This record gives sequence, structure tokens and C-alpha cells, in this order.
Amino acid sequence: MTDNVPVRCPACRREQPFTPPTFPCPCGAPVTLPVLRDGVPEEIGHRTWDDLWVAVNCPSCGRRSHWPQPELGCGCGAVVRVPIAAAPPPAAPPRAEGGAVAGPGGPALSRPAFRPVTIRTARDAVTAAARYLDWLGFRGLRPSEDRAVSGVDLYGPGVVAQVDPTTRPTGPRDVECLWLNGLQKSAMSVFFSLAGYAREARARADALRLPLFIMDLTGTPQPVNDPADSLIRVGPPDR
Repeated sequence: MTDNVPVRCPACRREQPFTPPTFPCPCGAPVTLPVLRDGVPEEIGHRTWDDLWVAVNCPSCGRRSHWPQPELGCGCGAVVRVPIAAAPPPAAPPRAEGGAVAGPGGPALSRPAFRPVTIRTARDAVTAAARYLDWLGFRGLRPSEDRAVSGVDLYGPGVVAQVDPTTRPTGPRDVECLWLNGLQKSAMSVFFSLAGYAREARARADALRLPLFIMDLTGTPQPVNDPADSLIRVGPPDR
């Protein structure tokens, strides 16, 4: 169980306990955001997209991912940004111009290197997902005109996709709704999330064989479950 950390409100100076949030890394290990006990909490007056995320390394696999920046609502009415020990920026690895995309349990599919789109807004997240689906082999993708009704952000021949750009882990209901949309259109359903997935959502997606991907602010999706790994390895079903 995660221990509480005392956080002092900068507005009223009242100290109160705060439980650091824990998120699931794509490797399956829990990542508890490291609160700086000697850090200085800040009162939030205005939010920007970058303020909503913090980079933290997974203690098990070392993966650097962006997670929702934790906040605390004080009884005095102030909203406080809790200081986190953010991961240092990674060294830029050499970019390959092309090659095989390896995957477990089968031959690799040759693709050019994926070129991500930096995510600064919710629209950028949808653009990044569309570019990644095109890289996987889905063509003719279009944004949905009735996203609020259908829950689908992107659709094309043989695929429907949803992108969750919020700071809360995606729940099972969203996964099930997307799967039903795909079933209705006889298409594969693919989900992208910035804040990861609740445990129940991952279990439901595994049962439905629905590929789950997580994205960080660099715009590079990473597979979360076996169906996503399989999609990377072999491409679309009708390929």
C-alpha cells in the first residue's frame, strides 16, 4: 500500500496527507509517482496542456512515460500541484530509416521507421493515432463527425479507433463501447490512451481481443496487450 505524503497548501499553509497515485506501465508493473517530500507545492491558477503531464520512469522496465500530474484540492478552495521527481529527458537514440518491426511468435513485418507527432492538444493525440494506424497498414482513415454520439474518433476500411486524451485511466465501459462499434461495422477496434487503462479495462480488452496502445507526449504509441503486439507484427487482418 502506498504511504501518504504530507503536502502543505501554499495558500492557507495547512498540511494534509496525500496518497501518490499509481498507474500501470505497459510492462504490467505499477508505477507510483514519486512525490518530492522536500518539494514546494504550487497553487494552480491556470493550466496548460504540458502542465497536465509529468515524465516518470518505470522502476521495473525503465520505460519513460508521461502520467497525469497529481493535484490536491485543499479545503480552503485552492488547487495545489503536488511536486514530483520527474525523469530527466532521455538521450535521443539514432533513428533508423527503415527495417523490420519484430514481434513475438511470428515473422517480422518490414516497415519504414514511424515518425511520431508531438502531442500538445487533444487534436494532436488523434492525429498521432491516425498516423500510427496508417503506419500499421490501415488506409483511408477519416475523423468521425459524431464522436460525441458514437465514441469513435477515427474510422476507415476495416478499422475504428478511439483516442482518450484525458488524465484518467481509460475504463472498461469505453473499451466495450468501442468494441461494439467495431462489431457493428465489421471492423477491428483499436484503442489509444494517454493515461493508460484501468485493470478492468485491460482484462476486458484481452477477453475481446481488442488492441490497446498507450501514448506519451512524444506521440509514439506503445502496445499494452497481446492483441496490440500481434497487430504490430502482422498488420491489419485483411492485409
